[in-house]
Amino acid sequence: PGWHTTIFPPYFVSGAVFSGFAMVQTLLLIMRKGMKLESYIHVKHVEYMNIVIIVTGSIVGVAYLTELFISWYSGVEYESYAFINRFSGPYSWAYWIMMTCNVISPQLFWFKKIRRSLTATFALSIVVNIGMWFERYVIIVTSIHRDYDPSSWGEFYPTNIDIGVFIGTLGIFFTLFLGFARFFPVLALNELKTILKSSGENYKKIQDKH
Repeated sequence: PGWHTTIFPPYFVSGAVFSGFAMVQTLLLIMRKGMKLESYIHVKHVEYMNIVIIVTGSIVGVAYLTELFISWYSGVEYESYAFINRFSGPYSWAYWIMMTCNVISPQLFWFKKIRRSLTATFALSIVVNIGMWFERYVIIVTSIHRDYDPSSWGEFYPTNIDIGVFIGTLGIFFTLFLGFARFFPVLALNELKTILKSSGENYKKIQDKH
């Protein structure tokens, strides 16, 4: 129930942009600090990306509410039950973690002080990444752990293979990412021509001291 709704295309597109920007923020801030790229990656760049996270996070929130509305408006009891079970059933904890991380936490970026804070941005980007992982968990697990036959109802427990695949995908991603950062430029060289060191914030601070 709910897997055939037409909200899914914009739902997943906005969700992909939302989680993608959050992951970029996480990696960007680590690389900015570790490789001393403060003169090239400015706070304003981080702020503009946070604005995109606000917009796409709000779209994702509307998609969540639209799903709930359609499940009620359709009048199909099976579909209604599937969504009621999400926020009140055995996996309600996962649903509310998803809602908190994906809908509520990005709204903190409406405050300029938080939007321009690198520490807050890094923390919230990780929160969003966690929330988007739980979105997949909620969509898959809560939709199939209870079907039309109550005798087959049960709860999901990850096997060692599930855990191994999850850890393995993280390992592959970070291996490829760090390998790329080791052997290739992390910033596009043609774009650096327009971002001279003389325009960096660190350079301006040095000039102000003199």
